[in-house]
Amino acid sequence: MPNANEDNPRALSQVQRRAVSELLRVSPVADDLARRFQESGFTLALVGGSVRDALLGRLGNDLDFTTDARPEDVLKIVRPWADSVWEVGIAFGTVGLQKDARVGDADQRFQIEVTTYRSEAYDRTSRKPEVSYGDSIEEDLVRRDFTVNAMAVALPQKEFIDPHGGLEDLSAQVLRTPGTPQESFSDDPLRMLRAARFAAQLDFDVDPDVVEAVKDMSGRIEIVSAERVRDELNKLILSAHPRKGLALLVDTGLADRVLPELPALRLESDEHHRHKDVYEHSLTVLEQAIDLEGNGPDLVLRLAALLHDIGKPRTRRFEKDGRVSFHHHEVVGAKLTKKRMTALKYSNEMVRDVSRLVELHLRFHGYGTGEWTDSAVRRYVRDAGPLLDRLHKLTRSDCTTRNKRKASALSRAYDGLEERIVQLQEKEELDAIRPDLDGNQIQEILGVGPGPVIGAAYTFLLELRLENGPMEHDAAVAALKEWWTAQN
Repeated sequence: MPNANEDNPRALSQVQRRAVSELLRVSPVADDLARRFQESGFTLALVGGSVRDALLGRLGNDLDFTTDARPEDVLKIVRPWADSVWEVGIAFGTVGLQKDARVGDADQRFQIEVTTYRSEAYDRTSRKPEVSYGDSIEEDLVRRDFTVNAMAVALPQKEFIDPHGGLEDLSAQVLRTPGTPQESFSDDPLRMLRAARFAAQLDFDVDPDVVEAVKDMSGRIEIVSAERVRDELNKLILSAHPRKGLALLVDTGLADRVLPELPALRLESDEHHRHKDVYEHSLTVLEQAIDLEGNGPDLVLRLAALLHDIGKPRTRRFEKDGRVSFHHHEVVGAKLTKKRMTALKYSNEMVRDVSRLVELHLRFHGYGTGEWTDSAVRRYVRDAGPLLDRLHKLTRSDCTTRNKRKASALSRAYDGLEERIVQLQEKEELDAIRPDLDGNQIQEILGVGPGPVIGAAYTFLLELRLENGPMEHDAAVAALKEWWTAQN
């Protein structure tokens, strides 16, 4: 997208309107769909995030439209045209569909949502918005969360609609609400969390009036369902600039309502008991973990990085020598992580993985300069299991010291540990550590059937495997028989 004179909003508007028009021109899907609505006596407009992203030059294949057609009419129009249709959001006026189309020389798949003009409002006790349909696009836009999401392009004529100055705010990189923030957040309190999410995603500033409204109304977030809060938090944490959004949550008091363990990291310190700022350290660890991701955003890693020290406030002790200790904070932190993520309705698998990483994040610090035995290395790999690669990244990210010599020494030590793991993996197939005898062999050798004794024997052989590495079959049989004799 060509640059425009920032001092000339009119020129900027023309440039970006041409950009939207050009992007829509090469998207026959949008025009084709609009004509079908027009032929049925309805209007259709590209709206919200799709227009914002088009103006930013990054419109993808997820397209949002708004229409005066009611959901039942939308279904009649799109069913003969779309490759698939789903009605999950129809109670909120939204029909989803998929359309495969050839654009230029490539086959592309479009994910489309068509939503009837609407307004949403909560009462003081409801956890779900009450949806009522509107009759004009202007009525629909004024109910949107922020001005940069309250723009539309009417199709197929491509008329740009911006009643609330969204284009100007987009240029200024600021988040404002179309009406007053108080009215907006009363309509849907989740918008307070979205302010932080969009600040993180777009790297925009939040208007001071919006910030003050969040501070005053943060308690309203408690009527929003845990699932909706979780989804917004995920988008924030997976964004390009999560620190910006998380800091806004903490500074406004909203984090006290949705993720209280985060502001709790801002531990008080005094001149007699000094320790690093755990809150700032955690945000830095998150940023450093992001730098190590490699293959795109990793929610499990990012959550573990953000939450890895949340056990410290509960375990802080002032020692007689003036030091501050946090003994077993990783164990306490794992329990707190599990509790918070469960409350936010994360999947059991994600709760398990993130809390396990939090529990293991200090394990490496017993490695020193390489004193671990091969047995200890095997146990490290076994305990991490499929999370080993993430644990590598989390452990490296957890070094935020400004002491270059100390940081270099820690890095070299971890390099050494990883090299030893690779060597043992090549020699012993560490990724699949199991006893040298399986359950059937154990039963045959001991002459017993299935039962607790087989589990006990399996555990004994697994510990033997971890301690000594692979054993020859005869040696494993002899060890098992010796163990069995000792049991009787």
